[in-house]
Amino acid sequence: MATASFDAPEASTALAEQHYAKLYAMLFDAIPSSVLLISRDLRILSANRNFLDRSRCALSSTLGFRLQEVFPPGILERTNILLRIEQVFKTQAPSHGERITYRAPGLPMRFYYYRVIPFMGQSEVESVLLLMDDVTEQVRLSEEVRRVERHLVSVVESARDIVLSATTEGRIMTWNSAAEQLSGYGLHEVRDRLFVDYCAERHQIGLRRALEALNAGRASQMGEWHLVTKNGTTLPVSWVCSPMCDDGGRTSGIVAVGRDLTEYRKLEMQLMQSQKLAALGVMAGGIAHEIRNPLAICSSAAQFMLEDDISDEFRKECVEDIQAGIRKASAIIENMLRFARPTTRTDLSPVDVTPLLQETLQLIANQAAAHRIELETDFPKGPVKIEGIANLLQRV
Repeated sequence: MATASFDAPEASTALAEQHYAKLYAMLFDAIPSSVLLISRDLRILSANRNFLDRSRCALSSTLGFRLQEVFPPGILERTNILLRIEQVFKTQAPSHGERITYRAPGLPMRFYYYRVIPFMGQSEVESVLLLMDDVTEQVRLSEEVRRVERHLVSVVESARDIVLSATTEGRIMTWNSAAEQLSGYGLHEVRDRLFVDYCAERHQIGLRRALEALNAGRASQMGEWHLVTKNGTTLPVSWVCSPMCDDGGRTSGIVAVGRDLTEYRKLEMQLMQSQKLAALGVMAGGIAHEIRNPLAICSSAAQFMLEDDISDEFRKECVEDIQAGIRKASAIIENMLRFARPTTRTDLSPVDVTPLLQETLQLIANQAAAHRIELETDFPKGPVKIEGIANLLQRV
């Protein structure tokens, strides 16, 4: 009985030690990092399954061997692992993380991140843990992200259109090179400033409504909101504003792309002018006829005046006919010049439609007669005022 009472605790202790040893081994192998326990003489005391699998080493050729005998020479030559281990033994402080780049023969480049942690005894560091993580995929992913970011930045900076991003409040965050060139403002001058502050005053209400619509979850908003440059000039710009959404689909910002319409406006004016000249070509025959009529009257009246036997009253009538013919020819030429003159004004002003129609009908009356078109007019006695642009109305 006495023997049994002493043997039971010893057996229990042995079983417990075996249990904890198995548990330690299981936990050690379950660590997702490669872990080595290294002695002061740089011999490997323990290695987990992750390290053995990744290094393709057997436990028998790893335990008890020095680190220099297990690690490829290329790693030890290009890194400070041995120096870091010695420093941890001396300082008793863990090392900062460092990255290892290694390419095994015939295999692609791999990236590892390692740290050295002291394993303390009673008063000094008995051994150290070398933890290594394979971060190849993370490095490649981050490099791919950086490559995509550089590509996007290059695209935005190479664009000839204005590209800017803003907060939901409309405060500018980014401002590309085209925006700097066209506006004269650098990014440091506009950052955190309201986008609407750089638009013409008469267009600010429209832009504010577009930003409110984007924040309300609506689709892209388009409009022509003129940009006020640094030197005070107004630049016609056509904008497309789109929402930037987060992972939850909520609007987290705004992207605005603006196109300078200056050259487009010039081409538009040139097109309208060419259309006017084409219309003048069609009306040329009628205009020539209209001018020829008063000139014929003037010529006849002048011939009568050359005769000696006409009365003073008839001579006076001839003079009046000549003056009337000159005025009529002058009016026709003036109307033609007014029609052909380029339209520079784009703002609306009061226009009396009645005289405008009368002048226009004079230009096309003969052309209408040539096509057997009879023109009948019935104008009101008083003025008919509208808001418009006289030259463009006459062209219509």
